[in-house]
Amino acid sequence: MPSIQALEIPLIEATNESLKGYGYLIDTYENNSIEIVTWPKQGWRKIDKGTGNEGGSTEGSFDTLWNGSTLYGQNNAIQHNSKYEEDGKYILGYSDHPDNLIKNQNYKSPNEIYIWHVNYHPDGGQLFFPTKPGVFISPLALPGDDIKSENFKAFYFDGSKGLYIHPNIWHEGVFPVEEKSSFMGRQGKIHARISINLRKEFNKYLFFKTKLP
Repeated sequence: MPSIQALEIPLIEATNESLKGYGYLIDTYENNSIEIVTWPKQGWRKIDKGTGNEGGSTEGSFDTLWNGSTLYGQNNAIQHNSKYEEDGKYILGYSDHPDNLIKNQNYKSPNEIYIWHVNYHPDGGQLFFPTKPGVFISPLALPGDDIKSENFKAFYFDGSKGLYIHPNIWHEGVFPVEEKSSFMGRQGKIHARISINLRKEFNKYLFFKTKLP
């Protein structure tokens, strides 16, 4: 029996209505700008107009690969240099409870996806646009550092549109069901990241189904 609890979060279809507050659907990669947050002031004096937000955005592919029951991701828009990575790749999630993983398992389309980590970017928004149609899912929660695991929802995309999320939205990238996928990505160049290790902070994983009810 798994030692760490897994909490199922609801899977809902991604529409502009359901994404209100989180972000919105995008029809094309081009002509979609990124919100850049002005650097926070330290006291009562104001940041000079036109400064503190000149870093702009950066772009590059966001590539994913299912290796057995583990989903890896690589964000080529930014440098990978954190402890949440393995050989320069994010460990995004798993197709089974991590306590029950079978090593060297061949790929099969996942019925459920388990995640262990979430983050947000206070410096800017982020977008993902698929290079080819295919189902993907993105778990999201509204801003706030006192987040609870039950605040998350998983948004289902059929792959015909991309996703834009606002600054400060809790997320963990995108989770395709295909073995290999690639997305065009764009985000704030500063790339500030605030993270939660779910298994350490909440003693649980989050998981979601991969098919709508």
